[in-house]
Amino acid sequence: MFTTIRRWSLALLGVAAGWLATLALVMVLSDAAPGAIAVLPRGDFVSRLPEDAAVVGGGPAWVAVRADREGLGLALYRAGALLVLPAGLPGCLPLPGAPPS
Repeated sequence: MFTTIRRWSLALLGVAAGWLATLALVMVLSDAAPGAIAVLPRGDFVSRLPEDAAVVGGGPAWVAVRADREGLGLALYRAGALLVLPAGLPGCLPLPGAPPS
């Protein structure tokens, strides 16, 4: 019998997995994001990036990439990223200091 904590934990895990899957699909199916976060890239990931892509940040398990090209998500998967998430999207909240529209 599942307890309430187990049910909530499974529900939270399902929501998180669904959110990551949605972000990954947005990155592959649209070119709305000007950049991407490549999660768990291969060791030679940076050398396999497209010529017009630039690394703008990173850490031990991720690399931030910016490129003005179509198909950035697929190109990063081909370069060896395990998961590609969009970066640089403005979202639904206005930027601080931005003039009202």
